[in-house]
Amino acid sequence: MISTSFDPHVLLAASRLGVLATIRSDGRPQLSPVMPFYDQRAGVVLVSTIQGAAKTANLRRDPRATLEVTGPDGMSWATVEGLAKLTGPGRDPNGPEVQALVDYYRAAAGEHPDWDEYRAVMVSDRRVLITMTVDHVYGATIA
Repeated sequence: MISTSFDPHVLLAASRLGVLATIRSDGRPQLSPVMPFYDQRAGVVLVSTIQGAAKTANLRRDPRATLEVTGPDGMSWATVEGLAKLTGPGRDPNGPEVQALVDYYRAAAGEHPDWDEYRAVMVSDRRVLITMTVDHVYGATIA
C-alpha cells in the first residue's frame, strides 16, 4: 500500500546517494551515481563533479536534469526535476568557482580539516558545482 503521509522532501534531505539523469545529444538519458545535497530552503540540489564528465557535457548543452534517491529500506523514493547551472572549474584556489565548492562542502558535510588542501584539489581535479533548481518534487513509499 502506498503511504499518503510520505514527504519526499524529508528523504531528499537525508540522502547522500542518488542517480542524476541528464540528456545525451541523441536524446537518450545518461545516468550517473552522485552524492547530492538538497537545500530545501534555497530550493536547490547541489552536486560536485568534474569537468569532462558526461553529465557535465550534457548539462552544458541541455540544463534539464532529474535526480532520484532511494530510501535505505528500498521501499521509498523521491525524485527532483529541474534546470541545472554549472559553476567552474576554477583556476584560482581563492576564486569564486572554488568558493562555491567550499560553500557546498560546508553545507553538506561541515568543516574540512584543511581548507587550503581542499581548495587546491578542487582546482587540480577541475571540479564543477552543479546547482539544480528544484521545479518539481515527487515520490512515494510502500507502507
